[in-house]
Amino acid sequence: MSFDFLLPENWQWSNLQEISAKGRSVVSGPFGSSIGKRFFVESGVPIIRGNNLSTGMEQFNDDGFVYLTPEKANEFKSHEALPDDLIFTAAGTIGQVGLIPKRPKFPKYIISNKQLRVRLDNTKMNPKYAYYWFASPAMVNTIKSRNTGSTIPLINLSVLRSLPVPVPPLKEQDAIAKFLSTLDDRITLLRETNKTLESIAQAIFKSWFVDFDPVRAKMEGRQPEGMDEDTAALFPDSFEETEMGEVPRGWRWGEISEIATFQNGYAFKSKDWTTDGYPVVKIGDVKPGIIDLSNCSFVSEDTVKGLTRFKLHRGDLLVGMTGYVGETGLVPASEPAPYLNQRVGRIAALEVANGIGYTYCAVRTPKFKEFAEAQSHGSAQANVSGASLMTYPIVVGSREVIHIFNTMVGALIENILSNHEYSETLSTLRDTLLPRLISGQLRLPEAQEQVEAALS
Repeated sequence: MSFDFLLPENWQWSNLQEISAKGRSVVSGPFGSSIGKRFFVESGVPIIRGNNLSTGMEQFNDDGFVYLTPEKANEFKSHEALPDDLIFTAAGTIGQVGLIPKRPKFPKYIISNKQLRVRLDNTKMNPKYAYYWFASPAMVNTIKSRNTGSTIPLINLSVLRSLPVPVPPLKEQDAIAKFLSTLDDRITLLRETNKTLESIAQAIFKSWFVDFDPVRAKMEGRQPEGMDEDTAALFPDSFEETEMGEVPRGWRWGEISEIATFQNGYAFKSKDWTTDGYPVVKIGDVKPGIIDLSNCSFVSEDTVKGLTRFKLHRGDLLVGMTGYVGETGLVPASEPAPYLNQRVGRIAALEVANGIGYTYCAVRTPKFKEFAEAQSHGSAQANVSGASLMTYPIVVGSREVIHIFNTMVGALIENILSNHEYSETLSTLRDTLLPRLISGQLRLPEAQEQVEAALS
């Protein structure tokens, strides 16, 4: 990134050293052997590692720690990380940055030997404003470009201290940080809502088709919870034994192929790939819950002529067949529409199922992934066939019960997709506005107007 652009009249250029607090505010982690695995314990003072940081806009992953005893942690007081401290990765995935939240899970942390900590002078710099500057794609790339390593990417304290920072008046920093935080909070809320919606869908699935709660309630003379009398009447009031265990009377064990079909992707050739055009979903794009279309490869319009049956649609359910076999996700809205690549499969509901809800819940369980892994083969990389996946055992209930379930869960799936698409719109807005806003090339009132216009 070039830093020769003009700042607003009351802004100035500085560097990280100049906006840091007095004393040992910019420090590296402890020497490696002094904080090695032999000192890790089950609980205590957490160690910040690379998995707690990102090169995106996730400010801090306050989970997935290893720990030191409080006594051992006291040996590293100069390497503590506290609320509002910035953390950078020094070795490996350089460009990662995190901000310790004001109300973290733990009162203090210790940085690992591969991290760097910066404690800012709060009279000069709003920590969240600084975070957004260093987390911006341009600054991530700048940090990567200052790599001092040969085999392993590295940055040192000298590089860190010299990183440029545009400094507006503190009140303006506060306003910019608040504006960007509000966008982030909305994005986070949508993502958390989606986790809740999926949990609700899975809870209903487990209650109806795994634990058979409505059947057990009727056996005990109780009204099944969470449903009206007409729906409750569709459930049996007793069980029968099968080779695979008891099922509600009149229901049976079957295979997922009875309610869904499977389609393999198209084998695009290396000569087909272009820099733009129609996105193609490859195995690496199959992320849990929602397919990630942000890093797709592309093919031209000429290439997809005659490949209509491999065209994907919003709400399609895809499954990975190589590597992370059994991973599943829904296709979000996309313009132009994406296409299905080989080693990714599409699972579509049969008309008899009247919706994808039951199939979605069945394959989004850990049991389905375990089944897919057990069916896979290959020494270097796991592979599974569509035919094998479609033998996944399921409980086949009455058509009426499955239809009602699919209607209920279908509404949840629609909300999940809508929330994801809205969060992507907000993320794109944030990522577009952030570098211009935080460098003074776009003023805050204009940014607010653009957000309102985009969301109206």
